[in-house]
Amino acid sequence: MLVRDAMSTMVLTIGPTHTLRQAARLMSARRIGAAVVHDPDTCGLGIITERDILNAVGSGQDPDVETASTHTTTDVVFAAPTWTLEEAAEAMTHGGFRHLIVLDADGPVGVVSVRDIIRCWAPARRHPVELAV
Repeated sequence: MLVRDAMSTMVLTIGPTHTLRQAARLMSARRIGAAVVHDPDTCGLGIITERDILNAVGSGQDPDVETASTHTTTDVVFAAPTWTLEEAAEAMTHGGFRHLIVLDADGPVGVVSVRDIIRCWAPARRHPVELAV
């Protein structure tokens, strides 16, 4: 299976001056865990995740003052839609992250997450799993 088969095509793109609260609201409304941060001044793409926001707020930073630019990962590994899920999982494991921006020649076309990969690899759910207590 390929990345294009598993990725979410809902790509939230925000600017570097969005506050963490604005980013969190937009991500929450779309029920996604990451946003692409596009900085037109640097022509660069980065990513901010729910974990980045959680770490900032947890360390006492003000989500109404802190901007996406100061919490964006800019050293990003990008995936191609034609990568296999194994290649994406290997990149995530090697880099220690849970989301990959998927690029084609025109720019971002999706985001693939660990959850997306697991959903594709997990057997179809037939019965709820019963946990032993």
